[in-house]
Amino acid sequence: MTDLELDAVLLSVGPDLPYLTGYEAMPLERLTMLVVPRDGDATLVVPRLEAPRVVERPEFALLPWGEVEDPVSIVAGLVGGAGRVAIGDRTWARFVVDLQSALPATAWSKASEVLGPLRARKDPAEVAALRRAGAAVDRIAAELQAGEIELVGRTEAQVSAELGRRILAEGHHRVNFAIVAAGANAASPHHEPGDRVIREGEVVLCDFGGTMLDDDGIGYCSDITRCVHLGEPGPDVADAYAVLLEAQQAAVAAATVGASCEEVDATARRIITDAGWGEQFIHRTGHGIGIEEHEDPYIVSGNATALEPGHAFSIEPGIYVDGRFGFRLEDIVVAADAGPDPLNNADHDLALL
Repeated sequence: MTDLELDAVLLSVGPDLPYLTGYEAMPLERLTMLVVPRDGDATLVVPRLEAPRVVERPEFALLPWGEVEDPVSIVAGLVGGAGRVAIGDRTWARFVVDLQSALPATAWSKASEVLGPLRARKDPAEVAALRRAGAAVDRIAAELQAGEIELVGRTEAQVSAELGRRILAEGHHRVNFAIVAAGANAASPHHEPGDRVIREGEVVLCDFGGTMLDDDGIGYCSDITRCVHLGEPGPDVADAYAVLLEAQQAAVAAATVGASCEEVDATARRIITDAGWGEQFIHRTGHGIGIEEHEDPYIVSGNATALEPGHAFSIEPGIYVDGRFGFRLEDIVVAADAGPDPLNNADHDLALL
């Protein structure tokens, strides 16, 4: 905050609040806001009926407000005459507009400028939490690859629901997503599982993850993608997957401390392009992960950010052929002084079932 010349940071709903306080606010029309002055103590302003959900900590004072009080005025009073304030990126517009009216002389910026770099660098406890979550979805991926999850004759939605049940059974607090895309649907990276029945002779792409609580009750995410093929794949399908596997493994190896995010992206992209599949790789190579499924740092062209110890991110190149098939292969990796530390170790080969 000192470096950015900020007088205060205001955080409402979204991931920054639990990151700092351990409390995840419900997305209500009643304002919850953590006021963090550059000098002085932090105050968590919450609706009185929500206060029992807060585990009080010495890092902040708790200030409940009643139904007939104006929480915007309370927050404005705590901010005082601050000249520059950063506000949480997920704060509802109704509260941002009201706060701007209540503090007309204040200049505003995004709180992600403060919290983004802090959250991107995971400490050992955070890495351990991510590792536990990654090991849990690894076990599910291994079950998928071993044929223990029935596919043929079931709909994508049914398989997605089963993946969700297994994510919860493995100790996750909630399911964040469970993409199941069969055949030509696998060419859509964010396909919504539906009533399409899975058949012999096609690829099934499964991308799934959830949030697992650490010892302090703060959630950290898992995210993995593995593909299986129901029967022997054709030569072009097998070739595409072989190229993808080479690109993914090379990008993991390139994700060393000091390497730039765009260099890692270029490593995967160069291999896929040289093999003739470049036009079918249509998204970035990866995204950061932590208490959010997607956060800094992003592994993408144009991002010159150098990887630092504790940066956690996905490496997930893909090849997508419209109307035919698609593949993606994803691991979570942590940049470490000793080299890239993959948190997912499920078999990377294309499982044939």
